[in-house]
Amino acid sequence: MYQSMKKPLLATLAAIGIAGAFIATGTAQGARAVVIPAVKTDLPAAPGIQTAVLAGGCFWTMEAVFEHVKGVKAVTTGYAGGTKATATYDQVSAETTRHAEAIKIAYDPRVVSYGTLLRVYFSIAHDPTTLNRQGPDSGTSYRSAIFPQSPAQAQVARAYIAQLGATHAFSGPIVTKLETGAFYPAEAYHQNFYDRNPTHPYVVMWDKPKVAAFRAAFPTISS
Repeated sequence: MYQSMKKPLLATLAAIGIAGAFIATGTAQGARAVVIPAVKTDLPAAPGIQTAVLAGGCFWTMEAVFEHVKGVKAVTTGYAGGTKATATYDQVSAETTRHAEAIKIAYDPRVVSYGTLLRVYFSIAHDPTTLNRQGPDSGTSYRSAIFPQSPAQAQVARAYIAQLGATHAFSGPIVTKLETGAFYPAEAYHQNFYDRNPTHPYVVMWDKPKVAAFRAAFPTISS
């Protein structure tokens, strides 16, 4: 992520003072929610904390959005879709491990449903129509993928992708895939990155506009 495209891009933007303008106007690429319907088929509100694993570009951005969703108890950044032996940032960034940068969401389904998390995911957290690319980041580690944690989650995700495809809400076809594989937490310096680094150029340029757009589009579930 930062070693690849982010460092030279953000250094240039910071040097010419563009990053502040993006957050001030909220016009960073992909920082507008797409209006999409709620899921027709959702999971019941069961007791206890449940887990969702989603991939959609930089895990800093995904974490920033979902940690502001009511009912989300914790968000962990990490890697999914590859093996434990190669679940390190340097190896994943080399685009040879088949991992995706991903987040693990611990949520209370009595407050926010799995289907609602998917609605946020498709509407604003990332662009589900771009293949192996989100914002300034490109490569298979930035792919759009859902890692269902149960057959029921897989059923809801498949049905919602089909539902959204039928509405033609997006300008192109949805490229999001359902995948299997374990989730491995990322290094400590990647955790809670948005909160710990509020002035980081990437956070200012990409993450803050996303969070603002989420709050504007989903005021009843934003925290």
